[in-house]
Amino acid sequence: MPHLKKLTLLHSNDMHGDFLAEQVDDALVGGVALLSGYVNKVRQEEPNTLYAIAGDMFRGSIIDSEYQGLSTIQIMNLLGPDVVTLGNHEVDYGVAHLLFLEKCAEFPIVNANLHIRTNNARLFDPFKIIEIDGMKILFIGILTEEVLAQCRTDGLIGTFINVEDAAEEVGRICNTYNGIDIDFTVLLTHIGYEEDQKLAALLDPAWGVDIIIGGHSHTLPEEAIVVNNVAIVQAGTGTDQIGRFDLLIDTDHNRIHSYTWQTVKICPENCPEDKAIVEAITHYKASTDEKYGRILTRFVRQLTHPTRYRETELGDLFADLLKDSLGVDVFLLGSGSIRADRLGPVVTLGDLNEAFPYDDEVHLLYVTGAQLKRMLKHMLRDGAFRGEHTEFYQFSHGLVVDYDQARHDFGQFDLEGKPVLDDQLLTLGLQHYHFLNLEDSFGITLAEVEANRKVRVIASSCCQILEECLAAGQHQNTLGKGRLTLHLTAPRD
Repeated sequence: MPHLKKLTLLHSNDMHGDFLAEQVDDALVGGVALLSGYVNKVRQEEPNTLYAIAGDMFRGSIIDSEYQGLSTIQIMNLLGPDVVTLGNHEVDYGVAHLLFLEKCAEFPIVNANLHIRTNNARLFDPFKIIEIDGMKILFIGILTEEVLAQCRTDGLIGTFINVEDAAEEVGRICNTYNGIDIDFTVLLTHIGYEEDQKLAALLDPAWGVDIIIGGHSHTLPEEAIVVNNVAIVQAGTGTDQIGRFDLLIDTDHNRIHSYTWQTVKICPENCPEDKAIVEAITHYKASTDEKYGRILTRFVRQLTHPTRYRETELGDLFADLLKDSLGVDVFLLGSGSIRADRLGPVVTLGDLNEAFPYDDEVHLLYVTGAQLKRMLKHMLRDGAFRGEHTEFYQFSHGLVVDYDQARHDFGQFDLEGKPVLDDQLLTLGLQHYHFLNLEDSFGITLAEVEANRKVRVIASSCCQILEECLAAGQHQNTLGKGRLTLHLTAPRD
């Protein structure tokens, strides 16, 4: 009989500063205090317990953005994860600031691929070996360039290009440390659920990878999916739930003997409240409430943004405010810039900043009608409707597009009631992040755009524009339909 040991592995991803419990159907759900209470309870019940976070601790709350992640690190110190990997939003405040935050963290942060281009020196430890009850458990942190677009602002920082490069690096680490009797290997990734499956398929079984705990795509599967004998999971987004593996490890043969996996709802029925975290969050919230509690406006009704992959009410409103303020023909607003699924009817400054936390510059581009059509065809490519994590955009008023996926063509492409001509030159507003990623997001190069006219910055702050425009008008209303009509062969997951 093999020697079996029990291990409980808890995991979160894409927490995005989701510190506070919310009232859902007359019940409290989520929040770091309840989450910490559950983790502490499991640690007491199951001595062999580890808790891992698969990236994107930062962004999404006033408490996080006001203190540029330092508040999040201090709250995470109280939560006490055993190991964390980086997500794309960990670099939102700059790589240098991230290195400072790492010094403040009382938990290990692993990442195998962020490096300095000049000498290939890694910025973080690529892995962490944790010993528990005589078992040696190897955690490796993985990102790829596809999800780390923010680093393109820093020419000295490099990363993996794709999952093939990531698989090669995993192999290098596993081959190097397999000789010290690793019992169990976990990849902490932040590349998206589809990419996790591709990565798993590339792994050599001899490397001994057992589990991939992922993030980035905010996927909440009903069960673990197994690819190439590797179990792949995520735990959605925020703190409303936590993932839980209960495993039996065969320490004689360094492999999983059996496991169960589930997500556990974070609510008072399951989770005692951690009072220390309540005090910490209350301290930060008192400070931010004083600064961000003033009312900006009142909408006609609550406006929603239930998904980033279709036209929404909040998307229409924000795109319109930016278009009208800046006087461009078209504003394409990054749908993922909106981090709340609802806003209003009363909107405070804090509400706005949590719903729209990215304070980018705005670039003015000149594009032809043919180029704009090509850009939006790229946005609407088939992969966008197969569950791939791609950029999607909200349209400002005046632009009306009807797209047929079966024909891969437009039935209508009008601006201000007239068909857009291929040789028509249009002014286009674009946020800085999306300007940096023109080719990935739109399938067009900067050189092609600047062949029309040179790009320039026309505003230094999207947030200031939205704040001023909302404060200047009351009772705004948008319908969230009529600008982008999609005829799909199969609905997006």
